[in-house]
Amino acid sequence: MTFQLFEPHKQNLFCEITNRHNGVSPKPYEFLNLALHVGDNTINVMKNRSSLAQEYDFLIENLIYMEQTHSDNIQIIEHTGFNKIENCDAVITNQSNIPLMVMVADCIPIMMYDPIHRVIAAVHAGRNGTFKEIAPKTIQKMQKHFDTKPNQLLVALGVSIHPCCYEVGEDLADITKQSFGEKYIQTRQNKRYLDLQTLNHDQLLNIGVPDENIEISPICSCCNTNYFSYRRDGITGRFAGVIKLK
Repeated sequence: MTFQLFEPHKQNLFCEITNRHNGVSPKPYEFLNLALHVGDNTINVMKNRSSLAQEYDFLIENLIYMEQTHSDNIQIIEHTGFNKIENCDAVITNQSNIPLMVMVADCIPIMMYDPIHRVIAAVHAGRNGTFKEIAPKTIQKMQKHFDTKPNQLLVALGVSIHPCCYEVGEDLADITKQSFGEKYIQTRQNKRYLDLQTLNHDQLLNIGVPDENIEISPICSCCNTNYFSYRRDGITGRFAGVIKLK
């Protein structure tokens, strides 16, 4: 899937959220699993990544991905020559032709673009990362190093688990209410559901990103079987958000 928010910038920017189709991985990773850490055969994953590189017109050796640890660790990528960034959940670059990839199976892939200073970021925002405010912290790092202005930034939240499916226990619901507010917990039939999309949206607003500069995918990864979902399937693959400056 692509984002309408980025459509006017497609001459300068590539951004895509993959699905699970058209890959070579067998069950339970079928088919386009892009992660090496979930138990799939490495050869299958590299074939899938190579296929993606060919389809999306980038060099596989330039692809940057993260060892995602649900942290708020953020790294700036200044050159190629390596691929995996250890212990990291957000990457930023102002370099052309370096695709940044964030892998997910319910967490939110957040893609950021500063069209004024030509800077991009790929952010892994699960529950822990969201609670640690990784999205606004990434923007703060873009401000510090590249003079990004939040009111000029475009931010897209990709396919992820929505509050229709993200059931949480009472303890986590109470922590969320106490730390952030009651609006982020929905109650249905005496069950509690966490709304990570709205929480990230409001964190973006609070740091100065205008509402009209934020796009949220309505697709729930748990509801929609075109995407991998850890909550739905347990052992499964990972789809990805990929963003690149042309």
